[in-house]
Order: sequence, then structure tokens, then C-alpha cells
Amino acid sequence: MDMTISGSMTLVLPIDDSSQVGHARRTAQKLAEQQGFDDTDAGRVALVTTELASNLLKHAGRGELHLRVVPRPSGAGIEVLAVDRAQGFDLNACLADGYSTGGTQGIGLGAVSRQAEVFDVYADARGAVLLARVYARTDKQPDWRFGISQHSLHDDPACGDVWHLAAQGRTLSALVIDGLGHGEEAERAALAGERAFALSPFSEPVMLLEELHHAMNGTRGGAVAIAQARLDSGTLRFVGVGNISAALINAEKSRGLASHPGIVGGQYRKAQPFDYDEVNGQLLILHSDGLQSRWNLKDYPGLVHCHPAVIAAVLHRDFCRGRDDVTVVVIALEPAHG
Repeated sequence: MDMTISGSMTLVLPIDDSSQVGHARRTAQKLAEQQGFDDTDAGRVALVTTELASNLLKHAGRGELHLRVVPRPSGAGIEVLAVDRAQGFDLNACLADGYSTGGTQGIGLGAVSRQAEVFDVYADARGAVLLARVYARTDKQPDWRFGISQHSLHDDPACGDVWHLAAQGRTLSALVIDGLGHGEEAERAALAGERAFALSPFSEPVMLLEELHHAMNGTRGGAVAIAQARLDSGTLRFVGVGNISAALINAEKSRGLASHPGIVGGQYRKAQPFDYDEVNGQLLILHSDGLQSRWNLKDYPGLVHCHPAVIAAVLHRDFCRGRDDVTVVVIALEPAHG
């Protein structure tokens, strides 16, 4: 799988009234049509969105739908996440057709799981996150197991965080930049770095960081993290400057990835790359400091095995500081990728 994905923010739709279900359905269906979905596939997106929004009202009373276009090697898919903070629910019962936590007859989440190419859910006493990714029926490529949750402070149209992902065969390259502060000037700094990264995402990371430094010179500058994984050898090289948090995680352990102090585009000492081996089968998690750093996936039994999009949404829901832009990137490092 060879492709590059330029960052975009998560589209958030509040769901706390039945009238918003229709708005969510129309928004998601239009998004699908804009990506070239035919009537049948756009209808599947509409059905999935309706059911997830209705489920939020029925079992949680309120929540949010998070929408995202998922670029594909050919075309794109639509990702819909239902996020709530209600009491846990009986997942097995909810997946049964005809079951409704609201006591009404409905087609249930079982239909959602059949309509979507990717379906996953995590639920505990803190609430639930349900994921559906819908791809065109002609799209037979496997799902790229990554997840993004990105939100600007106070829904500002400008976001000082950027992310970028690139895949080339069995090599992955991931970037997160947090421009200093927030708003338009922070965004300008971060986008300058992203443009430089996109020109050569598989260059040696320290050299690539220097390119970003020159590109961001004259802006506010920012914190930068670059991670390159070679899945054929199971190795990862990481270089970071500033306060982008990074970790490699599996069910048994977590390894933090070390960054250097400084400001890219401003001043920092020459950065040293750090190499990690035996990374296949682990999660790579990168996030800006809009997310608290005190999270631990072991506090969420089984979450480490969920789809990365679910993990990103759970972390954002429970650990967003609420006083800065926030970006969470979660990638499953899988030998089969490519």
C-alpha cells in the first residue's frame, strides 16, 4: 500500500436531540457522495450514521458523532464514531437485531456491523465508543489500521496541530507538529513543516527534521515528532523536538519515546534519533500536549486490542485538556501492512 495522507480535523456533530439524527445522516451521506460513493454505498453510510446517532440517544441520552474521510489507495472511505460518557451497555444484546436500549424495535447495531467494512466498539463504565468505516463495494483493499482524533481549541477553523502519514511498501512514516500557541499563526507554522515533510517523508529523520526547521524558520515554530517504522525488519526510528508525546504499546508493556528540548523553526541542539526493534504487533501513539500525559491503556481492559480509531477517540474523550488544540494519532504496526 503506497499512499500519503495529509492531516485534517475531526468533524464533530453533537447528538442530544432527535432532530440532530437527520442532520447527521444528511451530513454523512453528502460527505460520502463528495468522495464518489454511488447511491447504494452512500445509502449504507446514511444507514450506519442514523443507527449510531439513534443509539447514542437511546442508551446514552446524548453524545457525539465524529466523522472523517479515510483516504484509500483508490478513492476514500467514510469513518463514523459514536462517542458517549454514559453507563456501559450490554454489547452482545445491542448487536442482536431488534434489540434497543430505548425499549423500541430497531434494526440494532448488528445491522451496522454488517453494513460497515470495519466495525468495532469499546464500552465500560466511562461510556462507549463505536466505530464504523464504510468503503465502496468496489474497494477490496484491506483496512489500514490507524486512527486520528484532531480538534482545534473552541472549534476554531484554524488548528495549530498538524499530522501527516505516508506508506511505501512496508515502510510507514508519521509526523505530528504542534505549532506554538494556537490559532492562525500556530497553524501557519505547523503547515510550513508539514509541506516540507510531504516532499520526502522517507528521508533519514534527522535530515528531514532539519528540512522542517528551515521551512518553519520565520514562523512561531513548534514541537515536532517523526516516526518511521520498517515493518519488514520490525524496527522503528524516532526523532522528536519539543513536547509531542510518543509511545510504543502492547498488552504487556509501554515504551516512551524520548524527545529533545527546543523549538523547530526556532532553536534546538542537533537531535539524536532513537532506534527501537521488535515493534511489529505494537501500537505507535503520538499526541500533542492538548492531551494529558497521565493516561494508561492498562486502565482500560481490552482497549489495546481495539481498532486504533477507537483508541484515539477514547483517549481524546477522557484526557483532552480543553485549553489547546489536540491531536491523537494511533497506528497499529502490523507486518502484513503493504
